[in-house]
Amino acid sequence: MLDPREQLERLREGVVEIIKEDELLGKLERSLRDGKPLRVKQGFDPSAPDLHLGHAVGLRKLRQFQDLGHTAVVIIGDYTGMVGDPSERAETRPRLTYEEVLRNAQTYQAQLHKIVDPARTEVVMNGDWFRTMSFADVMDLAGKYTVARILERDDFTQRFGAQQPISIHELFYPLMQGYDSVAIRADVELGATEQKFNCLVAREIQKAYGVEPEVVMLMPVLEGTDGVRRMSKSTGNYIGLSESPREMYGKTMSIPDAVIGRYYELAAVLSPETLAGVKESLQDPDVNPRDLKRQLARRLVTLYHGVAAADSAEAEFDRVFAKGGLPDEVPEPVVVLKGQSDLSRAWIVAVVVGAGLAGSGGEARRLIAQGGIRVDGEAVRDPDAVVDLSAPRLLQAGKRRFVRLVPGRVLPGE
Repeated sequence: MLDPREQLERLREGVVEIIKEDELLGKLERSLRDGKPLRVKQGFDPSAPDLHLGHAVGLRKLRQFQDLGHTAVVIIGDYTGMVGDPSERAETRPRLTYEEVLRNAQTYQAQLHKIVDPARTEVVMNGDWFRTMSFADVMDLAGKYTVARILERDDFTQRFGAQQPISIHELFYPLMQGYDSVAIRADVELGATEQKFNCLVAREIQKAYGVEPEVVMLMPVLEGTDGVRRMSKSTGNYIGLSESPREMYGKTMSIPDAVIGRYYELAAVLSPETLAGVKESLQDPDVNPRDLKRQLARRLVTLYHGVAAADSAEAEFDRVFAKGGLPDEVPEPVVVLKGQSDLSRAWIVAVVVGAGLAGSGGEARRLIAQGGIRVDGEAVRDPDAVVDLSAPRLLQAGKRRFVRLVPGRVLPGE
């Protein structure tokens, strides 16, 4: 291990706030003295199947701890995922079933290992301890904190003032996250800035259970592909770590120019010298922001998929968008058309939903109204339109999603 002060200097990089820095230095000094690695926690709720570039900001810091000789403890919140983090929420989250949570979590370990070292990572699910708690244990946990303190958090205060409902189970979320830190005896917790309240509660819960409080390291928040809201699974404005090279490249090219610098700073993993050069280019009126986005897209695809995949994704992007071509492979799925008896002529909304390009009829109608649906290259703007499926048809949603509809692979459904 490096000298504790040198470790601290490295760990400060890119961190918004450390609570408390003197405690972190003390833990690092004790770790070196005792030869015992720190246990560094980061948690993820499987509210959707994908981890994304926003999560990667904390995961990179977690990997930095590992490279300094410490242990990463990743908590997959199968139980907190059923509650849902109320941070920055104007209303109660829809509750997921346990089966939905487990289904979402299936690929988390593979995604985590794109960044953290699996040999130095403990991956646990918080159901391991919450599942065995009696109701008396739950009441004991609830007695460690007050409703008044929980209602101090801004999102609850705003909802309470606006007479928006706050469900009792939402109040348990910070207590559960805090108990996670007790269960694994966390020395450090990594979280985004909007997680500050939850992380501070964890320090208090640890104290209440006689465990030394963790140090909290708050990481910056990456804006989503809309350039406004934070990258989030619930809003869908994210670039997933496990998305295909084509999707990752295309989504990166779609970000607003205003956040190019943020993506370079928080997601591209560049040296300080290279990052300084990028920032200088962003201020140069002779540099086209599109060129910087192309470099960024290549960098991100290379990080998660390799150079060959980046070459292929860039070539395909140019063929599809710059030159108006098609992807190398267009899927030809089996399409089930609900409520359709004549499979040669079908309602466009049913076709879009049946092809998997929209999750519901309402979403399909919105895509059509926005000009986002094309059949054989022609935009369809009438949600009542009928599509002739007696011959193959190329169906396109947005800029990057293509499906070929083939007679014989279009089936009726109830």
